[in-house]
Amino acid sequence: MAVAEHPAKVHRIFDPFGGSGTTALAAQFLWLDASTIEINPYLADLIEAKLNAPEPVEIAGELARLLNTADRQRSDLAVFFQGAPKTLIEPGDKGRWILGREMAQEAASLLDALPVIIDDRMQRLFRVLLGAVIVDNSNAVISGKGRRYRKGCETRSGTAAQLRISFIEAVAKAAKDIAMYSGQRSSQYDLYRGDARELVKRIDGFDVAIYSPPYPNSFDYTDVYNIELWMLGYLTNSDENRALRSATLSSHVQLSRLYKPAPRGSSSLDLTLERLEKVAPTLWNKNIPAMIGSYFAEMIGIVSDIARNGSSSGRQWLIVGDSRYAGIDVPVGEILLELSRSVGLTKLRSDPFRSMRAAPQQGGRPELRETLIVLSN
Repeated sequence: MAVAEHPAKVHRIFDPFGGSGTTALAAQFLWLDASTIEINPYLADLIEAKLNAPEPVEIAGELARLLNTADRQRSDLAVFFQGAPKTLIEPGDKGRWILGREMAQEAASLLDALPVIIDDRMQRLFRVLLGAVIVDNSNAVISGKGRRYRKGCETRSGTAAQLRISFIEAVAKAAKDIAMYSGQRSSQYDLYRGDARELVKRIDGFDVAIYSPPYPNSFDYTDVYNIELWMLGYLTNSDENRALRSATLSSHVQLSRLYKPAPRGSSSLDLTLERLEKVAPTLWNKNIPAMIGSYFAEMIGIVSDIARNGSSSGRQWLIVGDSRYAGIDVPVGEILLELSRSVGLTKLRSDPFRSMRAAPQQGGRPELRETLIVLSN
């Protein structure tokens, strides 16, 4: 729809919050060039594995090479996971752990064997697939606010054979998909790894921006992928973890950070912050009003930079979600539209299309809006 409704021919699509790469991959299937940004190194590798897959005919042979190499070595878990949280590997902490020791040993051996694979594309594919099966075989399950322990996790360890079989099956499925679709799309893309707030200032040459930023719901999205980040070696100590979390949009209050002053230009934001300040003593975190103000300061900066660097006929399609604290609604779509008008952008569309469930303490009802916004320069 974004491409079909564009007033000029579209050559390149831009997504400043790449996530799992859906926008960039869709651009390739439309035979368009893609540019995307992703701060999370695991997700960045996942995106690149999708956009630049290895030759499918070589996958089986390289998998056999990897497995044979892993069988000939035994990684030292104490060294491999020395900086990781205690809860990551059995025996964990207070009787709870994410991955059983035998599975962790298998994962470490496979990861240590990866350098035997010369092709960077193949290495990347194997790494992200291993991350996926580690999570599937772990003691964690995804919930609305990240991950929680499975029931009976205290006695659930699993075996190396289970993890290996899951990995082989995942590779086989990926090889089939790559073979089926590799000839049906463009291979052109630019992937930028880093902080979208800074990188977006330097990226141009695109016609349409399609994206969904993190919602200001006080949730640190890096937590969703903390198992992959630690297990696959993207994070090796707490300082790296903090640096990654600090480089994300101000949508959460899980760490101490400097918040930007709230932007001017939105009466809805002014009213929302005034209401939040009045109920500040009842908020579960005192930094929530400052986080909300900073979120919109950063978001209107990103929206403005995209408008400045895109083509003269450029448009932005973005999906945003509302939040609520102590009964005070944060109408994200409404606020962003007001801020966008204040910097000279034109609203083409604003369509609430879905309701999210509120947090359990707010009743859990599906009443928080997600809104599609379309802006033009």
